[in-house]
Amino acid sequence: MAATTTSSSSSGGGNRIWTSSLAVLALAVALVSLLSLRAPPPAAPSMADDLPTSVHDISVKDIKGNDVKLSEYEGKVLLIVNVASKCGLTNSNYKELNVLYEKYKEKGLEILAFPCNQFAGQEPGSNEEIEQTVCTRFKAEFPIFDKIDVNGKEAAPLYKFLKSQKGGFLGDGIKWNFTKFLVGKDGKVVERYAPTTSPLKIENDIQKLLGTS
Repeated sequence: MAATTTSSSSSGGGNRIWTSSLAVLALAVALVSLLSLRAPPPAAPSMADDLPTSVHDISVKDIKGNDVKLSEYEGKVLLIVNVASKCGLTNSNYKELNVLYEKYKEKGLEILAFPCNQFAGQEPGSNEEIEQTVCTRFKAEFPIFDKIDVNGKEAAPLYKFLKSQKGGFLGDGIKWNFTKFLVGKDGKVVERYAPTTSPLKIENDIQKLLGTS
């Protein structure tokens, strides 16, 4: 009889221990659930924080590969153009861009030219060859920058920003050589012009931004 009593006592103690363990586990689960409800979810990274607010937040490379911060052009009106040396629009555009630059550079206009070979391979040369062609054949005095992509995954950050600010006809992508973006003194994109818009037709808009009209 004594053996039976001992066995019952052991069984009862084991049950009590098991019941206590379950209670502790339930309490722990409740606490974790309560804390997870009270704790704010981790903040998702904001893509907007990574986007520039103006062209002045962007850096580019010049034709020789040197870094250029576009913040250097704060207070200037900018005409940004993707150029090519072997396009049917090349001669007329360089001629008229030269006229605008000569006329307004002392009044605060800067023309920034970015060679691009994405349209029918019409800018195939190296940076050195492009620089020589632009300076000797087209007599350009405005800054020429590093050859870039303006469309696709490898598009330069500057052009991603420009396209995000001013979309074009039938989509945001750059359609051809000599698409033009007019940027105000604050670095904000004011207008976008089609490749076939001649630079001199933009003169009135440039005058307004310069305050000379």
